[in-house]
Amino acid sequence: MSPSFLLLLLIPLVPLSLLAILSLIVRPKPIRIPIKSRHVFITGGSSGIGLALAHRAASEGARVSILARSAKKLEEARQSIKLATGVEVAAFSADVRDYDAVSKAIDESGPIDVLIVNQGVFTARELEKHSVEDVKFTIDVNLVGSFNVIKAALPGMKAREGRGPASISLVSSQAGQVGVYGYAAYSASKFGLQGLAQSLQQEVIADDIHVTLVFPPDTDTPGFEEEQKSRPEVTAIIAASSGSMKTEEVARRAMDGIKAGKFTVSCNFEGFLLALATTGMSPQRSFWLAFLEVITAGPIRLIALFFQWDWYNAIEKWSKTKNK
Repeated sequence: MSPSFLLLLLIPLVPLSLLAILSLIVRPKPIRIPIKSRHVFITGGSSGIGLALAHRAASEGARVSILARSAKKLEEARQSIKLATGVEVAAFSADVRDYDAVSKAIDESGPIDVLIVNQGVFTARELEKHSVEDVKFTIDVNLVGSFNVIKAALPGMKAREGRGPASISLVSSQAGQVGVYGYAAYSASKFGLQGLAQSLQQEVIADDIHVTLVFPPDTDTPGFEEEQKSRPEVTAIIAASSGSMKTEEVARRAMDGIKAGKFTVSCNFEGFLLALATTGMSPQRSFWLAFLEVITAGPIRLIALFFQWDWYNAIEKWSKTKNK
């Protein structure tokens, strides 16, 4: 038997051996999160992705609670869900920056099986043009507000008995995977959710609570429409390369990821590539995806560098035009 033939026989052993090793070491193990007949609590549930998630959870037979600041929008959301699904949802008016108000709402709602931390605010503006108050408001709502909601919900979630696996999901953004011109404050607040989610998963896995981090792209929400009116020209040029998604499609993909117990949920192909490029120390339940992350590390880095080249080229061209 020739050495070249032996080499051909050995080549398949490398990926097969890698798959075998990964199947033994990926953690946490795969899980399914039931939705039907369970309590799903959604912050930022009066509009956008949160409202779409509430519609989906109600249509799948969940007991749904939504929380937001505006009592008027909450009532409109409650009526729209009832009209579409026939399900009565509970609505709570509270500001996620106020821990006591959030804690009171969660106590009134009862033990939570699936917590979706979805609230968010953003303004696209160069850091130099941001007021200190703007930056603090963004981080307080997006990041500190998430701490408040989770801290308030955790005791009840840990105390559940015989109710099966629970879930805590944080809705981040693709701007929480890669920094974008004009998104310094927003990206900082959303990048923070990555560290929160990774640490939290280690803390709650023993309580059968499973963490999911959702990375939507630009999504056709009321907030996105407002942001487009004031975003810097360069931000618009960069964002134009990827387009946006419908709210209902983002909610569908997010809910599917939550039910599958995924740690990272991408909503489109570009997001999937971003997840591969930025996975770092994130948990991975699927050894097939872990295999893909390992073997594509180099090529994906090349793709990431191409995107950076494209973005910096756009900034350079804009800068030259501006200074003429």
